[in-house]
This record gives sequence, structure tokens and C-alpha cells, in this order.
Amino acid sequence: MAGLASFFLSRNTRLIRPVLLLLIAALIPALGCKNERPSKPLDRPKASGTVAADTPSAESKLFGEDLRSADADSGLQPSDGFPTATATDRIHFTNVAKRLGLNFVYQNGETGESLMVEAVGGGVGVLDFDRDGHPDLFFSQGGDPAADTSPHQPAVSLFRNTLHRSAPQINAFADVAHAAQLGRYGYGQGVTIGDFNADGFEDVYLTCVGKNTLLANQGDGTFRDVTPTSNTGDGDRWSTSAAFADLNRDGLLDLYVCNYVTYDPKHPLNCRNSKGENRICHPREIPPWPNACYINQTDGTFAEQTDTRGLVAAGGKSLGVAVADFNADGDPDIYVANDTTANFLFDNQGNGQFDERGLLLGCASNYEGLLQASMGLAVADFDRNGFLDIYATHYYEESNTLYRNLGNAGFQDITGRTGLHTPTLQSLAFGTVMQDFDCDGWQDLFVTNGHVENYADNPILKMRPQFFQYNGSRWIETSERVGKFFAGKYVGRGVATLDFDNDGDLDIAVVHQNTPSALLRNDSPRGHWLKLNLIGRQSPRQGTGCRVTVTAGDVQHVQELVGGGSYLSTSEPVLVFGLGEFDRECQIEVRWPSGLVQQLDNLRVDQVITIEEADGMNLRE
Repeated sequence: MAGLASFFLSRNTRLIRPVLLLLIAALIPALGCKNERPSKPLDRPKASGTVAADTPSAESKLFGEDLRSADADSGLQPSDGFPTATATDRIHFTNVAKRLGLNFVYQNGETGESLMVEAVGGGVGVLDFDRDGHPDLFFSQGGDPAADTSPHQPAVSLFRNTLHRSAPQINAFADVAHAAQLGRYGYGQGVTIGDFNADGFEDVYLTCVGKNTLLANQGDGTFRDVTPTSNTGDGDRWSTSAAFADLNRDGLLDLYVCNYVTYDPKHPLNCRNSKGENRICHPREIPPWPNACYINQTDGTFAEQTDTRGLVAAGGKSLGVAVADFNADGDPDIYVANDTTANFLFDNQGNGQFDERGLLLGCASNYEGLLQASMGLAVADFDRNGFLDIYATHYYEESNTLYRNLGNAGFQDITGRTGLHTPTLQSLAFGTVMQDFDCDGWQDLFVTNGHVENYADNPILKMRPQFFQYNGSRWIETSERVGKFFAGKYVGRGVATLDFDNDGDLDIAVVHQNTPSALLRNDSPRGHWLKLNLIGRQSPRQGTGCRVTVTAGDVQHVQELVGGGSYLSTSEPVLVFGLGEFDRECQIEVRWPSGLVQQLDNLRVDQVITIEEADGMNLRE
């Protein structure tokens, strides 16, 4: 939960696990991975589950080379196949939430008792619920976690986007939750969007502390609670992130739900510090709650098939999930971010059967074998090698982790080597997205931060968000130069991307605890681009799971419409490709989850294209 981990450990605490250390040492060379070490190993506090040796010389020489200066490395070498470039400083965002009437505040209900659930929510989901072509925003809501649902508890919010109808562009967002027949659904955590019944209208799944809720879009501007009949709300649990994805490739969306720990805010575990004061409980003090997988039965119901699908692994305490085809074999895999325990990578064996291989493939821990406090996930092909990479956010003084996808060789932690280790050490990160916001052909990273210890006067409770640009070899932090919003401090949680003004580039929605959420309009000058909308027929309606390759000259850009991702949130189901200075005609290949491959040739840049499955039709807007 933001791990809730390292804060309770001294800077020099190390938990030695020799057997696991030997196992990792034996596996990583076989995967072609290089051990990397920050420049000052003794200054870095250990994450949970330490397996590395205390002695710097032994630890840094584990794999036959001295890697203590990796963080000072100039970047990936030419032998790694990375071209070099210079990051620009032209990216700029403006927070327009207040001006446009997006006045939402996630209330975590804190009263000084430091209930564990107060630290985690909330989320935001992007959907076009009324199908007017303009993305709307659905926010989960907290309230008093120890109280029952009542009219006095705050309800969810659904902000309809009327920007195209607002001449002065003021108050363009209106909360229509009441008109949409929405209300209170327990102590809310995340928002997951997907058209589970393939009727063309996006539905909403709300994760909560307690019973989760599935809201079916009726197509008339209202929603109906179908949780009891859909079999997706079996019992009370603390659920966090969730993902809609077609796990068995039958064309319908299934549902994977992350569950955290067995904690009841009405009868909480009494956790106190050395002074006898209330504190947020450490996740190691509470057992995990197993995750759940619901397979769509085609009739509006789901069947819980976690065990029979092989989606069971030891540990858990899950906070983030992303469903994508990580090994490019045509089947969706599931990556799960766990808090203080090993992350999971469920490799799809075909027909929706899975095998957990996170440790074997090098993405269960960081390069030192440390089990970190994982929260949010960003998935994209940052190095343009055709495989989707993973960026995971972590706890204060752990640093976030970038896993480079090497294909069949697994993943390689290259955080320090590419400049991402030191800048995130003093942050506690949650929601994150990786997109090409200025369309220069390289990915950028947005991360929202905020501590979990909400005791009075905690000086580091609120934190600044961060922004990074990739220049072809290293990530450059440009937070101080991309807008006034980044100078502020917040308790950030959920993050989602959307093109709310339909200008072809991606904007960012950010949820903050107890202060107004942000809507960051992308005002960046940009390179050439393509924006794709996908309509599935045999595949999921919004194109979830589609893998798209845009060939611009001799450069190929690969993206996938990922299920889940970020933290407690769902981004708009569109793909924006940045093409930089390329201004000639390009080609698009779409690989649908159904197996259909469509090729579109001789397409001009700087346009929005809608691609419909089956007949290869492309409609330019």
C-alpha cells in the first residue's frame, strides 16, 4: 500500500535469505541480465525481503563485475541497440480542473485513528458513458471507513464532458451521478472500465473495502447495479486495482481483481508506535487476501475460476495489475504489483491457463533480489524493441523500478542505469503512466506521489509529482519545467490518461486525497502523430488487448491497449503514437485478440483514425 513498508525499518535493516540469493544468482545470468548497483550502496535502505549480502564487496561482485557506479553510468551502451537523442524541454501541462468545473475531492475519512484503509484510495476511470465522442470521468469515493453506507456518506461522481458545447470553455464538466442513478457503494478504492456485455456501452466495476460493485451501463444515461446477478461481489474483502481483459480469447471481457489484506476498519487491528500513538499498520502484520479471477460466461454472469486457471501464488497483498501480451506470443499475460512480497507474472499457456513465472523471468523483485512495496504500473515499449516494458512504483527510499523486456530472455532491471533510481528515492509513488506526451517518438513518464503515514504534521505526507522524458538512452527528470502544477505538493493516488479536449494528444487526470483532483491539459508543442480508436467485433468492443505496430520509415512503434495499469484507475481506450519529425505516409498493423491481423497502408500523419475489426475498414475523423 504504498508499501507501508520501509518507513518502519531502520536504514540498515537487512533480512538475509541465502537460499533465495543463490537461486537468483543462478537464474539471472541465464536470462542475460546484468546486475546493477547504485553509486552509494551503503546509503540505500533495504526494501522488504532483503536477500543481498551486507558486505559491499560481496554484494557488488555477485555477478562478476563491480556495479556500484551504475547510477552514474552515462546510459545504455551502443551494444544495447539504443540510439541517442537529446530530451526537449517543451512539454507543458496546465491544471484546468477548477476552470472546467471538475471539482472532485476523494475523502479518505481520516480522524486521527490511522486506519489502514485510509492510506490507499482513490481512483478514476475514463469512459464515454453517453457515446457522444467525448471522454467522461468516473471517480470512486471514500468517506468514513468505519461507518455503514448511509445518505450521509459521500457518493461516487460521474463528470460528463460537455467541453464541445461550452463556448467559453468554463464549467465544461458537470457531475451527473444523481441523474445517472448512481449513489454510495461502500468505501471506494478503484474504478475499472470495460464493456463486459459487448453492447457498445462501457460499464463500471468499483473495488471497495467490503463488497465490490458492477454497474451496467443501460445505454440511456443511467447505470444499474448488477453485482448480485453477475456473481462478481462474493463476500467482503479489501479490493484495490482490477482489470478487464479477454483472458481466454473468446471475445468477451473477463475480470481480474487484486485483493490486499484481511483488515476490517470497523474492528481494526490496534497498531501503535513506540510512543503509544496510533499508526498505520504495517502490511507484514496482516495476512494477504487472495486475488480473484472471474471468467465471462456470455450471459451477463461470471464464474470465479482463479484456482482452475492457475492464477494462484504465495504471498500477494496486491495493489496494481496490468494485463498485456508481454512475450508477444498472442496470449494476454497478467502482471501483479504486490506490497512487500514478490510480484507475480502469470504467463498465459494458451486457452486462458496460466503459470506464475515472475522470479524466473526477473520481474518479481529488483536487481538486488529485494521484494519491494509495489503499487502502480506503467506498461509501454520505451526502448522500441517490440516488447512491452514495465515501470513499477514503490515506497519511500526504495526507488521505483524499470524492467526492460528482453523477450524470451525475461526482464532486466535497468533503473539505475537509465537514470531513474536516484530521482525517485525520496518519493512514495502510486499512480503512473508512460506515454509520448509531446509526440517526439519517445515515451515520457508521469508519477504521482504522497506518503501513507497521515499522522498530524507529517512533513512528508504531501509530495510533488514527477515527470521524466526519455531521450533514447536515459530518462531525464523535467518536473520543474513542465508546469506550475508540479511545484505543488499533494497526496497523490490514482492516475489516468485521456484526450478530454479531442485535440489529438493525451491529458492526465490525477486523484488526490482530501484535496481537489487535477485535470492536466497537455499544452505541449508536438511532433507528428496518429491517434487510433479501435472497435472490436470478434474481439472486445473497445479493442482491449489489441497490439498495434506503426511503421514510420525505418522505425517501428509498438503499443497495446493494456487491461488495467496505473493505480486504481482506467485510462481512455485510445492509442496515440508520436512520430517526431516523420511527416510521410506510414503503415499500421493491428493484431486483434481474435487472431485477425489487419494492415493499413499509405496513411497520412496527424489524424485520428478509427479501425473496425473484421472488414479492415478505417474511418478518418
